[in-house]
Parts: sequence; C-alpha cells; structure tokens
Amino acid sequence: MLRIPRHTAATLTLLAALSITAALPAADTATEPAEKKPAESERPNVVFAAGRAIERPKRLAPRPERSAEERQSWIAELRALYSQSPDKWPTPHVDEGVEWRELGLLPEVVHPESNPFSQAKADLGKMLFFDPRLSGSGQIACASCHDPDLAWADGRVNAFGHDRFKLHRNAPTIVNTAYYDVLFWDGRAGSLEEQAHAVILNPLEMNATEEVVVERLNAEPEYRAAFANAFCDETITLDRVAQALATFERTIVTTGRSRFDAFLRGKHEALSDEALAGLDLYRREARCMNCHHGPNFSDSKLHNLGLSYYGRKYEDLGQYQVTKLAEDVGRFRTPTLRNIVATRPYMHNGLFELEGVLNMYNAGMGTLLPKEHQLDDPLFPIKSPHLKPLRLNKQDLSDLRAFLETLSEPRLRIRPPYLPGLSPASEAPAKEAETSDSPT
Repeated sequence: MLRIPRHTAATLTLLAALSITAALPAADTATEPAEKKPAESERPNVVFAAGRAIERPKRLAPRPERSAEERQSWIAELRALYSQSPDKWPTPHVDEGVEWRELGLLPEVVHPESNPFSQAKADLGKMLFFDPRLSGSGQIACASCHDPDLAWADGRVNAFGHDRFKLHRNAPTIVNTAYYDVLFWDGRAGSLEEQAHAVILNPLEMNATEEVVVERLNAEPEYRAAFANAFCDETITLDRVAQALATFERTIVTTGRSRFDAFLRGKHEALSDEALAGLDLYRREARCMNCHHGPNFSDSKLHNLGLSYYGRKYEDLGQYQVTKLAEDVGRFRTPTLRNIVATRPYMHNGLFELEGVLNMYNAGMGTLLPKEHQLDDPLFPIKSPHLKPLRLNKQDLSDLRAFLETLSEPRLRIRPPYLPGLSPASEAPAKEAETSDSPT
C-alpha cells in the first residue's frame, strides 16, 4: 500500500475541503437557520469566476485491478509493443494542441553563440559555482542551494538566502537546465546567464553587487589568470562571471546511464514488468505526456496545477508576477523528471513527497473554487485543463512509481574545486612544467 506522508495527507484533505466548500457562501446563523447544503447531484458542475468557467472536481472510483492472469497477458503484450523502436510505440494520450515529443535519449547540449563552450571557461565556472565570495555575506555559494551531493538541489522544502532568510520556493535541481527554454519556477529568465545574474544580485538570495564581486575576484591573481585563460584577457566583469557559471552549468546533465536509457538502447530487460507497465501508463492512461514529454521529460512550459494558494497564507502567483497577465496566475515551469527520486521534495513550494504527488495527479490535483467575494475577481486562477481525474488503482500507482525510478542514474561524487585564496595551498592544481627551446 502506498503511504502518503502526514503533511501531504493534510494538504490533500485541505484541498479537497476547499474544492467542496469554497464556492458556497456562509450562512448567517445569527438571523436565519443554516440552509441545508444541496446534494452533490444538485450542485452545478461548473462555477464561474469573472466569466471564466471552473469545473467542479469529480470523485471517481479507481478502476478495477487486473487479475494475475490478465496482468501476465498484458505485460506480454506490452513487451511486444515496446520492444519496437519508439516511433512505433502506441500513440500517447495527450490533449488536442499539445506539441508533444516522444521520450528518448538526450541530445548533445548546444551552447549559445553568444557564449560558446571552452574547457577553460567551464573550469572557471566550476570554481565560481562553489565560491561563496559571489555573495554579499561571503558565506553563500551557488552550491549552497545546488549541492552535487544532493542531486544538485538542497533537499529542503524551501531554500535559505541571505542571512538565512527563508525563501518561499523550493530550490530545484540544476541537472539538465541546459535543455530549458526558461529558468526559475516562474520563467523570469530566458537563459542560464540571466539566471546567474539575477541570483547574485537578488537581495534576498546572494545579495551581492557587481562592484563587490569584481573587487574580491580581482584580489586573487589566480582568478585573474583563469579569466585571462577563459576570455583572452584578465578583465573581470559580472557578465563574464555569469557566462562562466552558465557554461559550467550546461555540463551538469544526465549521461544516459539510467535503466530507461538502457531500455531505449535495446536492452529491454532493463525495465521490470512493473516499470514497463508504468511506462505505458505514463504515456497513456496517466496522461503524463501532456507536459512531461521529450528526452528531458519536460515541455519547458509553465502550467497551473492548482497549487497557488490564491488568497491564502502561502499564496504564490507564479508567472503572473513576471507577466502581469491574468491567465498566468499560478503557473509554474514543468521540471524534468530525470533523477526524480533523488530530488525530493517536490513542487515549487517543496511541500510534497512522491507518493503524495502521484495521488494528487490521480485525483486531478486540487481545484480551488471561488468564494462569494471572488466571483468577479479577474485574477482568480484557473487550473490547467490537462489535469483530470485518472482513476488509477493501487497497482497502477505502484507501476508508475517503478517507471519513474528507472529515470535515475548512479550517483557521481563531485569533488569541490580548488578556490584561490580560500582552499589550502596544498590543494592547488599542479602547474605544468615549463619548457624552453634553448639547449640545456
């Protein structure tokens, strides 16, 4: 049996309660007796907020489980179907208009023309990524929230920023960010270079200034030499810092060592029967391909999952804070699912574990219904139409998790680099022996 963590179960209960009661005005018990609530069958299926339709969630019973004999026959059929090349796999269940891409092996990373790759630049970026001198306090590095020992995330519900300020969002993994079109949960950066700039200068995060960063790095001759090696001269600017960081981050990608990648290469025994059933569920009945498709298991777009907490204590308006468009309230970027079991907790607010996430998607996620004072609110968030009750049973959910687990790769241990002026001199990289054309 799948167990839902206590805090997740409480959240689900809250969402369910909100879904049922939020549209009903409170009775004035002081002047009239409480009205009897209408039966479920008597309540309207659609509620309107500012002229926009919100469908009332439906509670559906899970579908029956297959018998042992039926499951064995079904698995054999799936083995035959998925032993073919992916272009011959069954058509996925996606909604009209979704420009889905088939699951597959990741392509080579493409570095932008404005910031071409060089090993010297990537090496410099690695040093900068681990260097706390990029922060105003001199205590926070990029690696503080994106630790390679924690799958390049931090394992926390919410990240900590300057002076241990508790940020309101979860720190996502930076693995495979090279493949994203937009960065941050709310999509406010269009490149890794922009993302690095924003975090370094954000007063709630690294709280630095370009002047402070440049002064500190210029004080180290080895850093000046590293910038000269990467950029052909030793001038240090925040733009160059961001370019080096972005170049390094584009090297942080999964490397095709997962069981699913082995399956794609023809090693079909790499997926167990449970994982194979989960793959088929993922592509069809579970409807995951509407958003988590392509080699990176992400459409790199933003969607409203009904988790904005609109009008409540933990409200987060998501992409709306960037665009100021009503349709963007509560939208957040689709994360990659590669290495998912190593990057807990989940969602932009970090409130959920994997079992809870699967159960919530199975229920169609939470649906916020407007209260009486919100019926004319043009910003009231509308959940993505891709989210629907799925009716998956316990075996289905177990199979789906088994497939997601095949997306993980063996852990690589990353040794922090030598940092000029901070690391012991004994850790300094050995210098190449000098050569001379003159006779000895």
